[in-house]
Amino acid sequence: AQRVRRRVYDEALELFRSNDVLLAPATPFPAPALGQPSIELNGQTMPMRPNIGVLTQPLSCIGLPVISAPIAQDGLPIGVQIIAAPWREDLALQCAAKLEAAGVAVAKVVDPC
Repeated sequence: AQRVRRRVYDEALELFRSNDVLLAPATPFPAPALGQPSIELNGQTMPMRPNIGVLTQPLSCIGLPVISAPIAQDGLPIGVQIIAAPWREDLALQCAAKLEAAGVAVAKVVDPC
């Protein structure tokens, strides 16, 4: 497992030779309703909990700094991961701030009551 982790880490570092930050989806679908037990993905019904983080797990495993920013899609937020090189959290935060200033990253506040 550590050899695989190291290989993926090294491949990710190679991407930062020509990119300051990387953007990737955080989830494979827009935000689900609270308590929703399953989702439909590519025509298959799948349990929600084990599948909602499938796109974030590889990056969590290798320890890169990541911010998830909400991007509105048809009124529902979908997260985008802003990924930076090791020890470059500043670049991820700058990118998130620019997305917010441009009105791209927007979190609609909903009253839970």
